[in-house]
Amino acid sequence: MTAIIEIKGLTKQYFQGRVIKAVDGLNLIVQEGDIFGFVGPNGAGKTSTIRIMCTLLEATHGDILVAGHSVHREPIAVRKAIGYMPDFFGVYNDMLVWEYLDFFGACYEIPPANRKGLINDLLELVDLSHRREDRVESLSRGMKQRLSLARTLIHDPQVLVLDEPASGLDPRARVEIRQLLVELARMGKTIFFSTHILADVAEICTKVGIIEGGRLVASGSPEQLQQVILPHRQIHLEFVSSSDKDDALENHYDRSIEGFSAWLKAYPGVMNIEVLHNGANSDKAKSEGAARPDSLPAYTRIRLVVRFTGDDFSVSRLLQTLASQAGQYNLALIQFHEDSRDIEEIFMQATKGLVT
Repeated sequence: MTAIIEIKGLTKQYFQGRVIKAVDGLNLIVQEGDIFGFVGPNGAGKTSTIRIMCTLLEATHGDILVAGHSVHREPIAVRKAIGYMPDFFGVYNDMLVWEYLDFFGACYEIPPANRKGLINDLLELVDLSHRREDRVESLSRGMKQRLSLARTLIHDPQVLVLDEPASGLDPRARVEIRQLLVELARMGKTIFFSTHILADVAEICTKVGIIEGGRLVASGSPEQLQQVILPHRQIHLEFVSSSDKDDALENHYDRSIEGFSAWLKAYPGVMNIEVLHNGANSDKAKSEGAARPDSLPAYTRIRLVVRFTGDDFSVSRLLQTLASQAGQYNLALIQFHEDSRDIEEIFMQATKGLVT
């Protein structure tokens, strides 16, 4: 794939009684066609990076190339290649919706004869055709965001750069914006958007960059970040005892669970085992060898939590092996599921709570 955004050693300093590095030696590559989520807490340097990318702010050091053009040396070419949507919609509330788009079409020197059809198409794309004759000030926050997104598309840019596009939106409006971004990506646009709403990243992003204190702390696909930052998978197993005699349960535990746990502990990729028992007694036993609990309630189901390293194929092989091996210890596997490791957990592991 072709790199369409290249951030090279980007640094931005401010002086506020002292020198503050909002962006500190940032290097990042975004491939053509990506939906790239630029994630970080408030004050991490997201907006400064985006404003430099959009030629609205000068870098202290470094450069950004957008579609091969330098923001420092070729700002006009960069502006033609990008559509920028700021985090705040603030322009000409007394305009009609179609007039708003027409105004920006004129700014991009689109001939009047071409603007009418283009405006109709854009309003249909963002589902605002029914509001074309309404004043901008009458639109809801979500509708204004959709109109602003239509405005970024007026000159058919290669790259959309969106600063917190879902900020302040209600849940339904956030979903609508996400759906629009996915549709635009299908149309061939590269999308670079900043956010601190991790659910948006998890839903639509093909690549993610996590920034903190002006520095990139992690970058890659959500799957790659999970493998690097959260290499241990947590798998839940549940077995049913093959014995239904209460007086035999303790002996059954000794024979089955201790032996099975010892086998499982030795299985390649298993890091740790935690044994949980269903029933009135919820005591846990934690140890590498799954030590026997102090008290044993009357139960027929036994649950284990296994920390496991390995890819999806390794998990599949583990499941197949467990199903056959459990029978040798008079156990029957009835449940097998893995905890989902979401982008929020990845973010918390990658960051330390730093703010420049």
